[in-house]
Amino acid sequence: MLVNRSGSKLWRQKYRHLGKERLLSHGQYPDVTLAQARQKRDEARAQLAEGKDPAVEKKLAQINAETQARTTFKHIAEEYIDNMEERGRAPATMVKKRWILLDLAAPLHRRPINEITSAEVLYLLKAIEKSGRRETAKKMRSEISAVFRLAVVTLRAEGDPTSAIKDALIPPRVKSRAAIIDEKKFGQLLRDFEEYTGWRIIIEALTFQILTMTRPGEVRGAKKQEFDLNKRTWTIPAERMKMRREHVIPLSDQALKIVEGNWPEIEDVDLIFPSLVSNRKWLSENAFNSALRRMGYTKEEVTAHGFRATASTILNSRSFDPEVIEAALAHQDKNQIRRTYNRATYFEQRLKLMQDWADLMDRFSEYC
Repeated sequence: MLVNRSGSKLWRQKYRHLGKERLLSHGQYPDVTLAQARQKRDEARAQLAEGKDPAVEKKLAQINAETQARTTFKHIAEEYIDNMEERGRAPATMVKKRWILLDLAAPLHRRPINEITSAEVLYLLKAIEKSGRRETAKKMRSEISAVFRLAVVTLRAEGDPTSAIKDALIPPRVKSRAAIIDEKKFGQLLRDFEEYTGWRIIIEALTFQILTMTRPGEVRGAKKQEFDLNKRTWTIPAERMKMRREHVIPLSDQALKIVEGNWPEIEDVDLIFPSLVSNRKWLSENAFNSALRRMGYTKEEVTAHGFRATASTILNSRSFDPEVIEAALAHQDKNQIRRTYNRATYFEQRLKLMQDWADLMDRFSEYC
């Protein structure tokens, strides 16, 4: 025992290895008792008998412990989340990834990633599936797989155990977004828009969404720097698009009028359709559907996401070019070869389609 002037008492063991005198620390008394110190001494002697240097073995054990701490599922999951943020994934997407990997996958957090088995992951996913959340279980398997793939390419895991259980989950029930596809009922909805007594900016934003065939989130985040009023275009950046590809939308006369009518005059305010509580915040995620419910429409009748289906169904039924409709909806061609080589954006055709669609909406509102 080494007793320092400060009064601290430290366990030390001198030994010789390869002809050189070495010193090994066994901790501080009373944190390490005499019995524990003697046990550490005996373990060191056993290592010497095998021709090993106890000090080197102790350092290697520390390195291994630190390495294991850096290769837990949680550590690599956090690294994966950081990578996704660096790639500019949408805030809403990142919220879901964090929820799945940092909350739902908590039972895996402390496990060394290379020790996690397919059965272990399946047990976790099945518990979620049995609670009725089939879609969540499916997405969770995909996110866990992404974490394992990162571990594999960084040499911290040998394989992805989720690949073996891909077909072990019950497929989620596919439920289409509720949408009005009857022209007369759609015309009545548009007339209800005109009679709506709530905040007009919500109706303006909803109408603009329908005119441009876009998603609610794309409209709620629309900023003035994304618009070229002279060229009559709206360019949605890739980070707000579902397929992470920039989308340029030609604006009809009616859509352009809405943008000009809501153009922010304050220099540092960018949002075209800002929140009701602050012109620097987005409209709430549920603002559109809440307005529809106030008009008396149930979620089984119509949702804001369903308006893209409304436009697609009516335009296809009226024999508009299906490829131009798909381009207007920013749908990705399922044929990989065509997707790679077909660079046509059908801009001129989409410009005409958007104006025809806007004019149809006016007719529905007046006569249907």
